[in-house]
Amino acid sequence: MLNNSDVRLSVVIPAYNEELRLPRTLEHSLDYLKAQSYSSEIIVVNDGSVDGTERILREWKSDPLPVKLISHEDGKNHGKGASVRKGMMEAHGAYRLFMDADNSTTADQIDRFWPLFDKGYGVVIGSRALANSVIGARQARYKELAGRFGNWLIQKLAVPGIADTQAGFKMFSAEAAGIIFPRQTIDRWGYDVELLVIARSHHCRIGEVPITWLNASGSKVTLKSYFQVLGDVLRIRRNLKAGLYK
Repeated sequence: MLNNSDVRLSVVIPAYNEELRLPRTLEHSLDYLKAQSYSSEIIVVNDGSVDGTERILREWKSDPLPVKLISHEDGKNHGKGASVRKGMMEAHGAYRLFMDADNSTTADQIDRFWPLFDKGYGVVIGSRALANSVIGARQARYKELAGRFGNWLIQKLAVPGIADTQAGFKMFSAEAAGIIFPRQTIDRWGYDVELLVIARSHHCRIGEVPITWLNASGSKVTLKSYFQVLGDVLRIRRNLKAGLYK
């Protein structure tokens, strides 16, 4: 068993009803992490799943690399943002990544992140909007259009200069995570934007890295989700003006 101080990388995976997609994500991620020279852990946060997600994780044989299952205390669904926060607060790694359970961006993309951390960045995020990004399978047209408009508005209102705030592949130093996640207030779709706003308000350096992204089937993001994000952005602006992130 690793001591907490030995863990270089924690990988946090929020999961809600992911019995079909999570096993492949875990297998791929474990294969990658076991091949690295540094020590790591995987933390899966069960967000009130009502399918076989919890059973799969309890039966998972993860030795020698630990896969830890945690759940919300009341066993209910709290939202992806709440689950990411819970996983990050219980992680031990010097660096902490959260990624989607659908494996739309695979763990090997981490290799692109280390150079920016070596330069002193506290937050490095995967972006689908940079010149060298690769989109392997596209979303439905309405999602692409809603995403583009939403991102334009998010840049105008909250985080100017960041090309893609919503990709579910973001990594933090332990120091930055200790600043950002205790101040997070949004539990559902707008949490990505809030994390970046908090990071900027505390002068954490944020870097964007191109990623390879494959639109996985079974997405839980609907058109309604985009409107919920925009509502959260307005709330974030109010929080920022009120000094709630200090």
